[in-house]
Amino acid sequence: MADCANAALASVTLGTMSMFRKTNDTPHSDALLCEAEGLEALRQALSQAGESRLKVPRVYDADEQSMTLDAIASRPGNDAQMRAFGDGLAALHSVTAESSGWRNDNYIGLSPQPNRWSNDWGTFFTVDRLGFQVGLIRDGRVRQRFESVLKEQHARLVDWLNERCERPSLLHGDLWQGNVLFDGDSPWLIDPAVYQGDREADLAMTEMFGGFSPAFYDAYDRAIGITRDYRTKKAIYNLYHYLNHYNLFGGGYLGGCERGFEVIRAL
Repeated sequence: MADCANAALASVTLGTMSMFRKTNDTPHSDALLCEAEGLEALRQALSQAGESRLKVPRVYDADEQSMTLDAIASRPGNDAQMRAFGDGLAALHSVTAESSGWRNDNYIGLSPQPNRWSNDWGTFFTVDRLGFQVGLIRDGRVRQRFESVLKEQHARLVDWLNERCERPSLLHGDLWQGNVLFDGDSPWLIDPAVYQGDREADLAMTEMFGGFSPAFYDAYDRAIGITRDYRTKKAIYNLYHYLNHYNLFGGGYLGGCERGFEVIRAL
């Protein structure tokens, strides 16, 4: 997640393997356990898809205090790696499921991310993502204004999202640039906030803080397709992250929230 670090990192070497030991400096005792679960879920889904270009660091141990995982010698990604990222993310998203949500609550950056299983993606995103974050807003006038939009547009938003979600895919959940690394050979996914939902929620998050190169988006589009409603979806799905950033970091993100709610009003 942008603007905050979830934990401290220390480089360690065990035998011939280079690893990171990440220590938990969040207020949540199970943060690293949730992260380890998310990394393993991504690893399994990529394996199920037969995808080897996009990688996930292996977790060797994790508890409430620390986690040891593969070290990644990060460097800027080139076009070939960006294409591999696009193809790999498309492969991850091609593994679909029946239900939205996730089996355990986890975290989006420093914020709780409540989860449950749902056969109704539109309601899950409207209530458990947007509604939850709106409920955390400390400014009563802003909270009531946003709650009013969600209440007035609830049925329309739910139907609109359900009509445009093919089937739920496993999502990284916090896929901004800082959570994708390149090591000279491969792209790597780190720091997930996993759940299952519309695959274009992940794609939307990649654009929130500047985006990746055109090679990534072209590869993804060729592999699995970007829908004609993506531009509107992007505003709605990134509203969740703008709300979260507003709750964590303050008024600099309020404008992004306002723009997202304008899109919902216009549905």
